[in-house]
Amino acid sequence: MRHPRALGAAEVSGFLSSLAVEANVSASTQNQALAALLFLYREVLQAPVAWLHALVRAKRPVRVPVVLTREEVRRVFARLKGRGPAALVAGVLYGTGMRLIEALSLRVKDIDFGMNQITVREGKGDRDRRTMLPERLKGPLLRHLAEVRTQHERDLEEGAGWVELPGALGVKYPQAGREWGWQWVFPAGRGYVEPQTGQRRRHHLHESGMQRVFKEAVRAARIAKPASCHTLRHSFATHLLESGV
Repeated sequence: MRHPRALGAAEVSGFLSSLAVEANVSASTQNQALAALLFLYREVLQAPVAWLHALVRAKRPVRVPVVLTREEVRRVFARLKGRGPAALVAGVLYGTGMRLIEALSLRVKDIDFGMNQITVREGKGDRDRRTMLPERLKGPLLRHLAEVRTQHERDLEEGAGWVELPGALGVKYPQAGREWGWQWVFPAGRGYVEPQTGQRRRHHLHESGMQRVFKEAVRAARIAKPASCHTLRHSFATHLLESGV
């Protein structure tokens, strides 16, 4: 029961190392404890923490990814019909290999129907990349975007229609947040008021809602695999390899 200021490298490193060696915790649990201690010493106590490099880190386990067969993918998709945009989101994940947050935060301007490609902005590692736009998704996406545009125009008439912009673009281009190209491909059903600017905005669909609907579809399809939305990304890559790509 000593104050953290009175504890040094030996005590903190010993505690974190014991989590890995004695408590046998997962790497994520130890990393959470490490992050909390780093914040405490750097931000609260304003003490140097260079000595933390000596601790024993928990080993991150290597897991074999879950992959659905083509038939299982069809069964899941059949259960997603009638669940709003969930079926189309799942189709984008499986057809492009995108991560869930990448698909949900997709902007209208980043879908190139002429070139059959999608640009993923600020993906993992804060990097942009391009992926394919499957031919069978073009029709459903165009119909979906027509509905989204109608909703956006209605929002504009009501004095809303804003979206959050990356970085300082909102300062450089004050009206860009209402332009069609910057709108989310999968906007949320309800809007909100941004407190600093007073803008009436829409956010994109939240990951938790899609994850819940997908889990229900997997359960309804009687698939025992612990499949999640990310499983569609692994299935996309595996099925391409099986097809000789």
